[in-house]
Amino acid sequence: MKQFLMELGFNIGLALSGLLGSLITIWRSKKKMNIKEQALSLVAGTLSANYLTPLVISFMDLSEGTQFGVAFVVGFGGLKAVEYVYDKHFTKSEG
Repeated sequence: MKQFLMELGFNIGLALSGLLGSLITIWRSKKKMNIKEQALSLVAGTLSANYLTPLVISFMDLSEGTQFGVAFVVGFGGLKAVEYVYDKHFTKSEG
């Protein structure tokens, strides 16, 4: 199973760090979320942390030793982290 997940680019450590960050986001949320919103937030934070952490480490020229901390922060930010990376690196500036 672990090999299959790795072939999909799924890093269990990064995903777990992102999941924990997502759980704290839900716990601290001032907005009352229903179960569907909570589940979506967990999935978004977990997947964001898993797939964006290596990009963030590369873009910010961080050491590999920071990966789990970065994954936690990305999981905590969830979709906001995705929006930030996309806007910063993949949108063309106007003007």
